[in-house]
Formats: sequence, structure tokens, C-alpha cells
Amino acid sequence: MNLLPILLAGLAGSVHCAGMCGGIVSAFSVGAPRSGAARARVIPIAPARAGAGMAASMAAPDVRAAAAAAGHVLAYNAGRIGSYMLAGAMAGGLAGSVASLARMSSLQLAGYWMANLMLVAMGLYLMDAWHGLARIEAAGGVLWRRVQPLVKPLVPMDTPLKALALGGLWGWVPCGMVYSVLLTAMLSGSALDGALVMGAFGLGTLPMLLAMGMAGARLRQYLQQRAVRVACGLLVLGFGLLGMARAMSGSQHAWLDILCLTVQP
Repeated sequence: MNLLPILLAGLAGSVHCAGMCGGIVSAFSVGAPRSGAARARVIPIAPARAGAGMAASMAAPDVRAAAAAAGHVLAYNAGRIGSYMLAGAMAGGLAGSVASLARMSSLQLAGYWMANLMLVAMGLYLMDAWHGLARIEAAGGVLWRRVQPLVKPLVPMDTPLKALALGGLWGWVPCGMVYSVLLTAMLSGSALDGALVMGAFGLGTLPMLLAMGMAGARLRQYLQQRAVRVACGLLVLGFGLLGMARAMSGSQHAWLDILCLTVQP
């Protein structure tokens, strides 16, 4: 249950993913080789004036095209979430290697505050009210510049294996939202728990990016509306504020564990 706030933060924060990764995923969804008008949309539709014979002849290719698109999108997201979990395992393992320090209550409390402050920063970031996380993304560009050359051999992405590899690389794209959750993974205290934290976050972003892959630009345009971003930002912001209120009051009610980040004892 302690992973639920991470899952929900990923779900609400995935409106940012729609802006950063949505165009890529939409392009990937039509990456499988097709012919003629089938390239124009994920699931081509037969013209209304076409006869029954023509519609039937188009049905099988359309189903195959849709299945290929779904396979590409799923493979891409599997690679992306896998890279998140790897990063979480590395961060959690790093913190676990200094377990003697992690057992210090003062350090735990500081980490708890920092993790919830990052949720507040993420919420403000989604609402376009504060762009501090964008500076962290810029700093992460140093790592991405080393990874980026590996992308070229994978384009065009015309096989599920390429989609898996490309998703794995794309998971290292500088993203302030990912970094904020990665801090929570670091505070989890072990490589396994860190991987679970990032896996929960990745699964939270999955529905949005799967929908983006199959629905394309229309959904992306809707998700970029300010009202949608503000609503999702407020949800994530609420998680952070509730966690800080819990820290100040010392409340230990079980129901708060469902809504607040927690640090392993």
C-alpha cells in the first residue's frame, strides 16, 4: 500500500509524459511497415462508401496493423519502465550501502521531508507554477548526451526488439518528475525496494502512454490543456503537503500510509 502514492503520482504526472514522450510514442505506434492509407492512422477505417467485399478485404490488414502498433508501444514502455527500475535499484542500493546512517532517525526525517518537498515541486511543475525541476532536467542532460548516440541505430523503430531497446534508452531522458521519485527510491533503503518504487511510478505512467500510442495527437492536445495539468498538479501537490503535515504533527494513522510517502524504519 505504501507504493500507492507513487503509483497515483505517476498517473497524475503522466500528463507531463504526454508532452515529453507522447509524440515519440505516437510515432512509434505507426512504426510498423504498412501500405497506403494505413500509414496515416493507427487503426485505419474503411471508407463508408466502400462495398462489403472491400471492407472485408481491409479488415485483416487493419487488425494486423493494430496488433503491430500495440506490440511496438508495449515493448517501448516495457523498456522504459525497466530502465526506471534499474535506476531505482541503483539508487536504493546506494542508500542501502550506508545502512548505518539510514538508521539514524534524524536522517530519516530529513529524507522524508525532502521526498515530500519533491512531490510539492512536481505538483507545481505540472501546473506551470514553478519550473525548478526544469533546472534539474537541464543538469541531467549531461547523462543524456552520452546515451543519445545509442538511439540512432534503433531508428526507424520497425521491430518490437528495437522498441524495447529504444524504450530502455528513453528512460534515461532527463526528467525532473522521474528524478523526484528517484529520490524516494533512494530513501527506500534497498535495491529491491528502490526498484519497486520506480516500477510503481512507471506503471502509473503506463495507461497514459499506452493511450497516447494508440490515440495519437488528439489525446495529447487534450492533456496539454491548462485545466487538466492544474488538476493533476494539485493532486500530486496534495500528496506532498499531506506528507509534510503528517511529519509536523507526528500522526501515525494507518490510513495515512496509503496517501503519504514513507521511509523504511
